[in-house]
Amino acid sequence: MLKETMGKQLRLTPVARWVLQLFFILLLAFMVLRLITFINFRPEHLSLNDALPSFLLGLRYDIRWICIVLAPLLLVGSIPAVSPFTSRMAKRIWLVYLVVVTSFILLFFGADFGHFDYVETRLNASALNFIEDFAISMNMLWQSYPMFWIFLFLSLCIYLVFRLYRWTHRKLDELNENHYFKPLRTIWLTAFVFIGICGNNPAKPLKWSDAFQLGDNFKAYLALNPLQNFFTTLKFREPFADDGRVRQHTAIVKQMLDMKVLDTEPDFKRTVSYSDSAKPMNVVLVVCESFSMYKSSLSGNPLNATPYFQQLADSGLFFSRCFSPHFGTARGVFALFTGIPDVQLSKFSTRNAKAINQHSILNDFTRHKKFYFIGGNSEFNNFKGLLVNNIEDLHLYEEGMYQSPRFNVWGISDKHLFEEANTVLGKEQQPFFAIIQTADNHRPFVIPEEDKAFVDDRMLSDEELKKNGFASLAEFRAFAYTDYCIRKFLEDAKTKPWFNNTLFVFLGDHGVKGDASAFYPRAWTNERLTDEHIPLLFYAPGLIKPEHRTE
Repeated sequence: MLKETMGKQLRLTPVARWVLQLFFILLLAFMVLRLITFINFRPEHLSLNDALPSFLLGLRYDIRWICIVLAPLLLVGSIPAVSPFTSRMAKRIWLVYLVVVTSFILLFFGADFGHFDYVETRLNASALNFIEDFAISMNMLWQSYPMFWIFLFLSLCIYLVFRLYRWTHRKLDELNENHYFKPLRTIWLTAFVFIGICGNNPAKPLKWSDAFQLGDNFKAYLALNPLQNFFTTLKFREPFADDGRVRQHTAIVKQMLDMKVLDTEPDFKRTVSYSDSAKPMNVVLVVCESFSMYKSSLSGNPLNATPYFQQLADSGLFFSRCFSPHFGTARGVFALFTGIPDVQLSKFSTRNAKAINQHSILNDFTRHKKFYFIGGNSEFNNFKGLLVNNIEDLHLYEEGMYQSPRFNVWGISDKHLFEEANTVLGKEQQPFFAIIQTADNHRPFVIPEEDKAFVDDRMLSDEELKKNGFASLAEFRAFAYTDYCIRKFLEDAKTKPWFNNTLFVFLGDHGVKGDASAFYPRAWTNERLTDEHIPLLFYAPGLIKPEHRTE
């Protein structure tokens, strides 16, 4: 009799049993989503057996977030007045809660797949940068991915989840068991939930950084789920500056910046002696979107996507070991104009009011008229704030100011951008410093119909593309289109009177992660040096001696 009574006391309540069922449903869903991530994005050298530690560690992260989701139902729902098994209203509320939270999780994983496909990392707080330019970001997604079908699929999944949750609840409710709250009947499951949230050991809770002990970026990202990665990196989003620590290292900074005098108050002025030419050269700086060194002909890539740029490099001063300080166009442009890297991890310095006002060397070109040409909206990533605040008397040309038609989310095509720039510069009588920022070597990787006949149209296999660093044929053709646009630009520029007194500078804003093992040491791929490795070329026929520099 005592044994039977104790058995009833320890038997799980319907709420606890429902929580247990939901736990295994969600755990299975998380495991399947991680497996899909592995199948779609795994490096070729990584086998399922090699990734097993990531799956096991990922199980702990998944259990944590599932326990966080189900803890309110277990703790609050066990109270008879708000139990989903004693009140119809409570049942509806709990079903709505579960469906809303599950929808949130599915949307997170959907965004995570897109983020992984875009930059090959888990969804993190940096993604919030794109929300600040919501219309442009959504337009880019809409032009790059089948968003209608994605949202339709997610809606179907959410509907099926609702039906599943309601079915499991009904099956338990039909048993018509005692629903009253008894501490012994939920305490052990509550303890399990607490341990699950801690990550097994309450004395040493599971941390985000534990994933990076696996010794491989992909293994770490595979172990993490997007919820863990996003909400952990969210705390890195707010910039932190410690003037005291900076002052402690003033001597080192001054040595790096070649400042001779060590003062109490740092003075970052540097004096450079140069000859004052009677006829200053024009400067045209071309910022090439996502110009990865290993994807180009410059690295010996057999796909030869940039044959014209290779000719330019052979005729100019070419630096083959140039690296951008960070991944991302906003960070690359910030470093280019200020001479300092954007060191914020999850937010762009172009949007940081404390960082955006900087000295730019462009202002030292006092006899030059300054131009900036961008095909799209200059307010994207607050480029306009960076440019207007720091470059005196800048003539900014952007979308809406050109005769050429808008092509895609990034404004006019790169070919038309170069044509518009040539038209403006051809009218100038005084020396000029012009910056042209390209964009078409970026998703959605679309080439204008008028130019498709002039771009490399080889039908390359997926295997051949992947082997040589390209994720798709569309990406390869967009890269080749950049080369075509540069060729058309210089062919046109050579007909202008200002060409022979102009220095052309070509620089990538950043690279793109990929497998560069066919061209560079394994560190380029494993440590993501491909994100930053870019070409730097100075081209001025007759004025600069051709040279290949490797320092």
